[in-house]
Amino acid sequence: MVKKWALILGASSGFGGASAVALAKEGYNIFGIHLDRQSTMPKVKTIINKIQKYGSKAVFFNINAADPIKRDDVLDEIKERFATKEHPHVHVLIHSLAFGTLKPIVSKTPNESITRAQMQMTLDVMAHALVYWTQGLILRDLFAPGGRIFALTSAGSHQVIPYYGAVSAAKAALEAHIRQLSVELGYMKITANAIMAGVTDTPALRKIPGNDQMKKAAQMKNPRGRLTTPEDVAKAIVLLCDEKADWISGNVIGVDGGEYNVNYIGDPVSIPLK
Repeated sequence: MVKKWALILGASSGFGGASAVALAKEGYNIFGIHLDRQSTMPKVKTIINKIQKYGSKAVFFNINAADPIKRDDVLDEIKERFATKEHPHVHVLIHSLAFGTLKPIVSKTPNESITRAQMQMTLDVMAHALVYWTQGLILRDLFAPGGRIFALTSAGSHQVIPYYGAVSAAKAALEAHIRQLSVELGYMKITANAIMAGVTDTPALRKIPGNDQMKKAAQMKNPRGRLTTPEDVAKAIVLLCDEKADWISGNVIGVDGGEYNVNYIGDPVSIPLK
C-alpha cells in the first residue's frame, strides 16, 4: 500500500510534533517544517525517531516557514521527490506555527508597544503562512483531492488575553482563512478546519506572561480535572483525517474536554448534575 504524506508547519514540538507522531502511527509519511537552534535539535531528533519507529519516513526542513524563497525551495523539492511516484500528493496540511510578538498594542512608552514590523510578522507567520503554503501546493498540483487542512487556533481568537493582542488578531485571521479555504477548495473535496485546543502546556504557552495562572484556572474548571495535552489534539486530527469525516469543513472544532463550556473558576466537581 502506498503511504500518504502529511506536511506539518511547526513539526518540532507541541501540537505539530504530537500530530506528526500520531499520523506516522497511522501510516503517514511526514514532511516537517520547523525552525530550531542547535540547543533544541535533540527534541527534533526525538520526534523523527518516533516517526521512523512506526516505519514512516520523516523529511524535516529547518527553515523559517514564512520565508517565501525557502517555502518555494521546499515545495519544489517535494515536487521533485514525487516526480517518479505513483501518487504524488500531500494529503494533510497542518498549520501549527507559534512565533509571534507578545506585547501591548498601545503604550505611553513607544518601545513597550508592538511595532508595525512585529504586527506584520505575527500575522504573517501565525495566519497568512497557511494561505501561502496552500497556494504553493495547489499551484504545483501537490495537494491530493479529498485532502485535509488543519490550523491550530485558540480561545484568544475572540477573547482578550494580556499581551496577546497581535496573536489574537492572527488567530482570528487564521480562522477566517480556514473558512475561505473550505469554500474555495470544496471542488477538490478538501476539507479545512480550525482546531481550538483547551489550555495546553506547550512551549508557546510558556512564553505568555501569566501562563501559570492560565494553567491553574484551566485545570480547575476542566470537567476532567486536567489540562489538554498535545496528544489529545493529535488524536482528534487523526480522527478527522478519516474518510468518514469528509463532510466536516469550515469549522472551529473545540478539543478541550468540555473546558470552554465552564465560565467560572471553581471546583468542577461542585457543578450540580441533574
